[in-house]
Amino acid sequence: MSNRSKSDKTKPDLSSNDVEMPFLEHLEELRQRVLKALIAIVLCAAGSLVFVRPIVRLLEAPAGSIRFLQLAPGEFLFVSIKVAGYTGLTAALPYLLYQVLAFVLPGLTQREKRLIAPSVAGSAILFFIGLIFAWWVLVPAALQFLVNYGADVVEPIWSIERYLDFVLLLMLATGLAFQLPVLQVLLGALGLIKSRQMLSAWRWVVMGAALAGAVLTPSTDPITMLLLTTAISALFLLGVGLVALTDQFQQ
Repeated sequence: MSNRSKSDKTKPDLSSNDVEMPFLEHLEELRQRVLKALIAIVLCAAGSLVFVRPIVRLLEAPAGSIRFLQLAPGEFLFVSIKVAGYTGLTAALPYLLYQVLAFVLPGLTQREKRLIAPSVAGSAILFFIGLIFAWWVLVPAALQFLVNYGADVVEPIWSIERYLDFVLLLMLATGLAFQLPVLQVLLGALGLIKSRQMLSAWRWVVMGAALAGAVLTPSTDPITMLLLTTAISALFLLGVGLVALTDQFQQ
């Protein structure tokens, strides 16, 4: 056998689909998982639409005796669809994270798997804790301040759409702000920053938390901003502690 024929056998055939097929298979898998995620969101949103009245009453609970008005024809219908969409997305979040993990984990190393999977699970848990914190603490505090501020001048009768936009935006922003410890753990595990470096920058973090509290709170009242700033600062300290534990395990 000639040297040419031997070399032809050892070299990969770039004209074949051996290189292209895995990439196409990944694209197909990604398409399937995105489709499943969208179907899950639609189904959860449709299910939420059936129970949208109890959900709206639950969101109205922090307002106490405040009266809500429908200021335009069909306003509550559009509000119901919006609330169902937010609720469906939140309810489908665990399944969405499962699809992300199922797509990403097979291509990672064992060390990366040990890092990513707990981080994603912790992210979901912190997001739900943020929603509960916003509904249980931030929304009542903001409403109490806003109602008492003008109680001797105006009667509080609010648009249901404006009110729910306020509540949903505040809850979503708080859920996202509660992702800070997950980001810190990822940065620490990847070796980009150490816990001591994080702790040394606490003054900048407090300033950033105050700025985030001012930007993320739609009511811009000082009580809500102070509560959210305190919560973000506490989450930062929690993240520093988790990074310190991660550093200990890596040594």
